[in-house]
Amino acid sequence: MELLEIAKLPTAENSAIHLNPLDNVAIARVPLSAGMKLQIDGVPIEVLDPVPAGHKIAIASIPPGEVVHRYGQVIGRAKRPIEPGRHVHTHNLSFEELAFDYEFPSGEIPYPARPKDVPTFRGYLREDGRAGTRNYIAVVAASNCAAHTAELIAGSFDHERLPSNVDGVVAFPHGEGCGHTIGPDTEQLQRTLAGVLAHPNVSAAIILGLGCEVNQIDHYLGSNAPRSSRLVGMTLQSSGGTTGALEAARREIHQLMEQASAEQRVDIPMSKIVLGLNCGGSDSFSGITANPALGVCCDMLAANGATAVLAETTECFGAEHLLIRRARNRKVAERFLGFIQSYKQYLTRFGGSFNDNPSPGNKDGGLTNILEKSLGAAAKAGSTPLMDAVDYAERITSPGFVFMNTPGYDPVSLTGLAAGGCNVIAFTTGRGSAIGFPSIPVIKIATNGNTYRRMRDNMDINAGVIADGEQSIQAVGREIFDMVLRVASGERTCAERLGHKEFVPWRIGPVL
Repeated sequence: MELLEIAKLPTAENSAIHLNPLDNVAIARVPLSAGMKLQIDGVPIEVLDPVPAGHKIAIASIPPGEVVHRYGQVIGRAKRPIEPGRHVHTHNLSFEELAFDYEFPSGEIPYPARPKDVPTFRGYLREDGRAGTRNYIAVVAASNCAAHTAELIAGSFDHERLPSNVDGVVAFPHGEGCGHTIGPDTEQLQRTLAGVLAHPNVSAAIILGLGCEVNQIDHYLGSNAPRSSRLVGMTLQSSGGTTGALEAARREIHQLMEQASAEQRVDIPMSKIVLGLNCGGSDSFSGITANPALGVCCDMLAANGATAVLAETTECFGAEHLLIRRARNRKVAERFLGFIQSYKQYLTRFGGSFNDNPSPGNKDGGLTNILEKSLGAAAKAGSTPLMDAVDYAERITSPGFVFMNTPGYDPVSLTGLAAGGCNVIAFTTGRGSAIGFPSIPVIKIATNGNTYRRMRDNMDINAGVIADGEQSIQAVGREIFDMVLRVASGERTCAERLGHKEFVPWRIGPVL
């Protein structure tokens, strides 16, 4: 159904949305009460149960064990007979892990030629060719032992008048850096912090340690370190403790600020934008409004040589067969699938399942299981080829649509995207997730009008107008695209104005 045709006032014809001809359920656009009469594609349906907005209603008889389709894809099997007009959710829809016959690409999709004439934004061009959308001084803790002092250092500048072109001094405290197993877990933390220190939105940085932790600051220093001329290393043990480190760091930062203040925004092709994609607090409208609209934006970015990065491996499970078809070659497809499979092994070690992902809020919003959630989440990536697949916090170098292996847990996912080099993040939410990042603007896109109005201070864009029939998916996609350019040029997002600074590295190993 073309959502623009849906009038805002509920009628028998528009109170439920039938997304695909194969679907044997429709989505309640508004709350449905028992006894209401619906018309779904011209077929009369009487509502037999109360159905909350965003939840599914059966539009055909579904025998026990029969598959239920949404988006034209399987999302589970009926636990018991389901009559037309019945509410379909966790009480009568079971989850089962699906086995796919993957369609691997047989050829090679070449990288497209860089377009010559593309829109520009006003950003900071860095020595390595990347572009910053902000200009921060970062104070990064090497371990938990330095986390409090890092916050003190950054906080000491909160009420100071900063030089022009300096967006602020931001801290990156965390609870990691010691008690790690030596190997992949430590290496992933080091990759994450190195990505933050050398991020294009960071003009200069301090790496601050206690002095005796596993994650030694020497790993980040030296002439071969990225942007070493903009990086200062310090430890509490060699600086006189917390107070001494605070005073020493302030002296260093004042000098770094002089360099940062001399940097100016210049016109930069939008091909330098690396947009991170994330969803949190998803609801059933996520896959109908905000995520497809963000997919339109991503296709527009790819057409202009920019990059869009889909994350959240847990929320690709059940949709991986659709993404594999889009891979530019078999190598990329197999690396992407390898992340799905290794994540499954990771969960199995702890007795977990991908279906543990939907939260109570997701389910209240109409999402029954991870298959349904993933099919809606994957819509964020638009329709262009999957050009590359990278591990958590790995440097992103490819234009177009890229996948990054991250958890679905929002602060950890955003941290990986940031460390990989995303200079703007677009975040869709149905339940109203409140989150940001210390050095990267995060654009919040509400999937429904109720959340947008209820949490107006947190939301930048209302994609709920799609379900209300006021705008098309294409129009909201263009609105997101235009805002990405404005934000990249300095416009502040709601999360920035509220001071959100969530930063949580992914710890994958045991605590020692």
